[in-house]
Amino acid sequence: MRILLLEDDIDYKETVHEYLESLGYKVDSFENGDEALSAIHFKSYQLLLLDIRVPGTNGYDIVKTIKAAGDETPVIFITSLTDIDNLSIGYELGCNDYIRKPFASQELKYRIEQVLKLYYFHSNKDKVDVGSGYTYDLKTGALLYEQNPVILTPKEQKVWDYLIARIDQYVPTKQLWEDVWECKMVTEADIRMCIKKIRDKTSRELIVSQKGKGYKIDRKR
Repeated sequence: MRILLLEDDIDYKETVHEYLESLGYKVDSFENGDEALSAIHFKSYQLLLLDIRVPGTNGYDIVKTIKAAGDETPVIFITSLTDIDNLSIGYELGCNDYIRKPFASQELKYRIEQVLKLYYFHSNKDKVDVGSGYTYDLKTGALLYEQNPVILTPKEQKVWDYLIARIDQYVPTKQLWEDVWECKMVTEADIRMCIKKIRDKTSRELIVSQKGKGYKIDRKR
């Protein structure tokens, strides 16, 4: 899963960035709110970690902007602010959690895991049943079959991560092309082939497709 980190304290930003990557997350980090907001418009993230007081667009205004555009990506505010009025602003805007500086790395890890589990899977479990005998390990990002990991190529893993973050929702081919292939020169047949390879390594029932709608991991079947 990909996380956007906005933190203007360089040392803090680098420490958190490295720690999150050590946990297996893909991380884009920024010190300026304008740059972070631009990245949100052009890339897909599964979680936003936002400091509030930063150069450029502040954390509150970033959330206002993306919510107005219909973007419901979960948000955790990173802040040294303790006043209840400041905390209430964030929750009223629709943030999912706060974490106060200074914080222990383990606290950040648990808060991230909890938000991701509740937001994407509506569950407190660390492993999510995705059907056809497969489970998804939220901590490691691994796809498992009877507790054994399914080995995917980097591109296959990226497609899987993108679909799992939108579980039970159809993802159009064009959206995969824009966000996973980043608009590079590939054809629709190339994308279909990547999906086919994931199915060949797993089950044809794991990722369903419908003409005109795209692909999805469907737990309801």
